[in-house]
Amino acid sequence: MSDKRKHDRAFVRTFFTTPTAEQGEDDPAKKLRGAIGLRGMQAPDVWVPDNEDATAPSMRDEGAENVAEVVAEGGADFPGEIHPRVVWHRDDPGTRYRGFQHMLTIADPEKGAVDHVDGFVIPEVGGIDDWKKADEFITIVEHEYDLEEGSLAMSVIVESGAAELAMERLRDEMGKPDNNLERLFLLVDGEVDYTKDMRAITPTGALPPWAELRHNTSRAASAAGLIAVDGPYDDIRDVEGYRERMTENQAKGMTGIWSLTPGQVVEANWGPLPPEESYWLVDEGGREVELEREDGVEVYDGDRISLEGAGDGYVLTVGSDERRLADEDELREELLALVDYVPSMNDVVDSMEEFEEAKEAGRGAIAMTRSATIRIDGVEVDVSSDRMWDEATYQAMMVPVALFQDVYENRPDQRDDLAERYGEDVVDRAMAVGS
Repeated sequence: MSDKRKHDRAFVRTFFTTPTAEQGEDDPAKKLRGAIGLRGMQAPDVWVPDNEDATAPSMRDEGAENVAEVVAEGGADFPGEIHPRVVWHRDDPGTRYRGFQHMLTIADPEKGAVDHVDGFVIPEVGGIDDWKKADEFITIVEHEYDLEEGSLAMSVIVESGAAELAMERLRDEMGKPDNNLERLFLLVDGEVDYTKDMRAITPTGALPPWAELRHNTSRAASAAGLIAVDGPYDDIRDVEGYRERMTENQAKGMTGIWSLTPGQVVEANWGPLPPEESYWLVDEGGREVELEREDGVEVYDGDRISLEGAGDGYVLTVGSDERRLADEDELREELLALVDYVPSMNDVVDSMEEFEEAKEAGRGAIAMTRSATIRIDGVEVDVSSDRMWDEATYQAMMVPVALFQDVYENRPDQRDDLAERYGEDVVDRAMAVGS
């Protein structure tokens, strides 16, 4: 088993689902037609016409027909990948058979959609044998229509303890001659059904955070050469909460997240990419906030940190913690422990270029210095910190740049947005580093 990815995409930021048929509409496929027309930052990396939870059971046969029709009409111009979700259930052969029939409908070459369908999303999987059943059904679809074996990818939604445990077995099972599990593409968390399967209870009825599930999914994806995607964030008006969830996920190696609206798609498409401008964060006592930049000075204007002179020294208060400091050197050390620097795309590229030049000159490590003037309650202090860059640091910083390069290569419809945000020069340099 290799942990090298076998699909064109190395990263997926956005997993966007759309109902396949709706009752009471003049055009039951109206939302499908709207979604397939999305472009630029509103268009997801992976679009999922959802013939399972998002579509009423009585409409799913029609929904499969709608997917075939709409994808045949507009799939060639859609800028992301198309992976319809079909019905499936580890405990219900009838449901699995209906999902198989819907795959046959969507993939039928006579309907004209299959050339634009990249794979299928399988929900409610159980143990590894259940994953193999889904894989076998997709293999049968390929044989039925003389498609290349393995040409249709398979993504699964992890919604049970059994599925979570099955992820541990992927490295051993993928590549065996009795399955085609190498067609696997995405591992997607489904926290709602996972909560039900785990019989979890919270006082408010809210979902548990399930940080362990997200870690396990990301780890399994890394080990098996796949891509991990987090589940839906239901509070579509809570933009800050959505951003925080993405930040937490990215620290686990999970770049992708489910998007329920085009607005969430935009947030999730930009979220993992380095910012346009660098900025500094300060820890207010358990919560980091961004400092405001005024005429080259980083200014704190909150009320949880205060700073004042006291004779030759200073009194720095963070929350209820008062710290008496003898001089400016002690103050500088305290502030350095409270602040963090977030580099812009330009800064990241600058540092990578500088390290590449140093490496060519025979140096294995160099120091990168970041400096700022910080103002708190009118008191200004100059701070600077050095970070040693070696090959390991370079490779770690290559991850967001590799993401940028993957987006640029695979999403030409977003190139104008990238150039507008970062500038043509930065885009060109970002595409050149690491090559």
